[in-house]
Amino acid sequence: MSVFEAKDGGTLIRVYAAPRASKEAVIGEFDGMLKVAVKAPPVDGAANKAFEKFLGKKLGSPVTLVSGASGRRKVFWVEMDPEDVAARLA
Repeated sequence: MSVFEAKDGGTLIRVYAAPRASKEAVIGEFDGMLKVAVKAPPVDGAANKAFEKFLGKKLGSPVTLVSGASGRRKVFWVEMDPEDVAARLA
């Protein structure tokens, strides 16, 4: 399984979540996933919304959480080619 996978006309992004960080950033790969940090705490879905917003801003396209709402291992979907996603998040 790779970090980026083509699915349903878009791309699945496998993310290892780091909420409550001091800054928002794409940190790099970790355990076969893209490690992403956001400032929001993992309370009442705040971190999930922050991940969607941060990734959407980096990609220039809306991002949707597909699975992993309550864990660190999350999967997001964006309507873009995997190559474009990889280039923008590099």
